[in-house]
Amino acid sequence: MDTPITIKDAAAALRAGTITSVELTHIHLDKIEALNPTLGSFITTMPEIALAEAAETDALLAKGVDLGPLQGIPMAAKDIIATKTAPTTANSVVLDPKWGEGYDAAVVEKLRVAGAVFVGKTVLSEFANGAPDPDKPFPMPQNPWDLPRTAAGSSSGTGIAIASGLVLGGLGTDTGGSTRGPSSVNGGTGMKQTFGRVSKFGCVPLGYSLDGINPMARTAYDCALMLNVMAGYDPRDPCTVDVPVPDYTATLTGDVKGMRIGLTMGYFLENPALDVDTKNAILAAVKVLEGMSAIISEVEVPYAAESRDANQIIMWSEASAYHRPDLDTRYDDYGKYTAQQLARGMVFSGADYVQAQRFRSYFKQEMTKLFDTVDVLAMPTSIGPAPMREAMTPERRLNEPSFTAPWNLAGLPAMALPVGFTTGALPLPLSMQLVGAAFNEAPVFQVGDAYQRVTDFHLRVPTYAQMVAATV
Repeated sequence: MDTPITIKDAAAALRAGTITSVELTHIHLDKIEALNPTLGSFITTMPEIALAEAAETDALLAKGVDLGPLQGIPMAAKDIIATKTAPTTANSVVLDPKWGEGYDAAVVEKLRVAGAVFVGKTVLSEFANGAPDPDKPFPMPQNPWDLPRTAAGSSSGTGIAIASGLVLGGLGTDTGGSTRGPSSVNGGTGMKQTFGRVSKFGCVPLGYSLDGINPMARTAYDCALMLNVMAGYDPRDPCTVDVPVPDYTATLTGDVKGMRIGLTMGYFLENPALDVDTKNAILAAVKVLEGMSAIISEVEVPYAAESRDANQIIMWSEASAYHRPDLDTRYDDYGKYTAQQLARGMVFSGADYVQAQRFRSYFKQEMTKLFDTVDVLAMPTSIGPAPMREAMTPERRLNEPSFTAPWNLAGLPAMALPVGFTTGALPLPLSMQLVGAAFNEAPVFQVGDAYQRVTDFHLRVPTYAQMVAATV
């Protein structure tokens, strides 16, 4: 049989007895061994531990003990999230080697209880910010569709691993777009849930009031399966909110009839920086949904550009506060791009931070009003396909519009999913972003899943992974 490439299909195969978790884990470890030296997706793998965990899940299934659809599924964790089976580096020589030692982050705890098998820790932008520095002793992430292009950040390694089939599911984090960006340019699906829905306990912070730990997978359905397990109140994280967690797969029937989808114009689809292929792909995707009887209307997101700026002020202020002691004494130990970014946060005053937070409250109120008129917003995830790495200068990153940061500021759920490829000789993935109201992720999953039931962009395998797969 063909190896399943989604969590949903792998779960069915495990229960049908056509594959075991040990076999599935072996397959993915072999792929990592073959592709990782080039793709730079993993910092650490733990094959012996993973295979032992896989054998335990197989034994439980053989006894009729079913822990749920994540049982026996190979996964990866971004290496800023604590795991008791491997060290946490945050992709930095600055972090104390003993940070996170001996315990699992809350999300890892929950996924292990559900039977997930962690095969390794993935590469990221140092401390989830900046850009990869080739002078530091960590793998350089490569885009599997075209190696000289960026894999985006900061959850680069998990994005590469999902798209290339190195794992079936993985964990990213997102403060301004760090789950959705890598999902966008690598061709995967990534869901930033509502702020406060998932515990951040056991994760090195970037921006305390913006961070989230998120599911990344090939499909919206798979992300929903993961969030079902990850979500919930945790007293160890004071940001979590004690609200009921629905079964996110309950409404995933392919039906979007009557759902109100707002096509975001202005700052988003009419932005002069937006790539033409991306715009056309978004419009085509919305047409597909309209053909499925969704109700489409054009809407404007008020103060979208200002929301991007406010998110930056808050993120860099909070990041520089966390790193201040090490910046004072170990500035040169940081990667050059990370040091620049963190130092930028010191330029902002307390008044700047307060004003950004005041704007944040107003923007959230405006979004509440907007979601009285629509169920889901649709827009681009990125301004275009993955650019060449050499073009991703700090100046460019600072000046580009962001279609993801507003939703961190508002704390709203936002999903990136593939909607097509560029029209040039080399196909590069294009991505749409779906945004929902606070603590209402279900419609976002519903629209994303319905779209993926009638398209196959999310199932395509990157060019480099295709070539190497023939030799594995």
